[in-house]
Amino acid sequence: MQQMMGRTAAPDDISTGSESDYANSWISWFLSTKGNEYFCEVEEDYILDRFNLTGLNAEVQNYAQALDLINDNLGDDDIEDEMRATIEVNARFLYGLIHARWIVTSRGLAKMLEKYKKADFGRCPRVFCYSQPLLPVGLTDVPYEKAVKLYCPRCEDIYTPKSSRHGSIDGAYFGTTFPHMLFMVYPHMVPPKSAPNAGPTVPGQQGANREGAVGPAGVGTVSTAAAAMKAERYKPKIFGFGVHETARWQRWQEAMRDKQVGRLEAYERDEEARRQRDIARTR
Repeated sequence: MQQMMGRTAAPDDISTGSESDYANSWISWFLSTKGNEYFCEVEEDYILDRFNLTGLNAEVQNYAQALDLINDNLGDDDIEDEMRATIEVNARFLYGLIHARWIVTSRGLAKMLEKYKKADFGRCPRVFCYSQPLLPVGLTDVPYEKAVKLYCPRCEDIYTPKSSRHGSIDGAYFGTTFPHMLFMVYPHMVPPKSAPNAGPTVPGQQGANREGAVGPAGVGTVSTAAAAMKAERYKPKIFGFGVHETARWQRWQEAMRDKQVGRLEAYERDEEARRQRDIARTR
């Protein structure tokens, strides 16, 4: 359970935040702790609005004290060290649950978008994704069930974080909605399925895609049907010939893909025709 709660504060973790950071803000100390790089800062106004925290008091033990600790209002007087450690764990858990709600707001999405542009969550290990930046995602919104995973918007698959520190974070701290909500709000950040034409990718580099939008290398907007046709796949071969069993499955998969692409193209044509009719009526 401690693994899913973001881990208790180990000595080497605490040492990563300066004394001034800890004295000024618990949130600053928390964000500077090793293993918490995926989190963004939740604005104080959001935390102080009790409406945003509806229902969390039933999920977090010592809720009032944990919230006071997050807001730097918890006095150290008359609190034993053991109780202080328990409240610290509860505060980490509470902040994670608040964080999951915050990052699907407009301001939270904007903060996470900046981290995505800098590839703070890592890059896809798949060769044909060309170092595509990743986004954290939960497999469930229920705490203590699944650890956080990393979602690649290019191959649309998920991966386990390389670092064990990151791999032990509860996926409920990011939720199942976040990455998909981000691309709905910022559709120009959806990467194309084909190889980027901007050359080698440099960590943190931001370049313009062919549509002119600015973001991580290889990020842009493309038709769904066109994207499906351009997706690159590795094909096992022996002396140039496809491996029999794999080739058979790939032929079936490609036939299913072509069938679905046909449906997508028909849908896109219908949508374009409908849009043109609406424009004609407004004139």
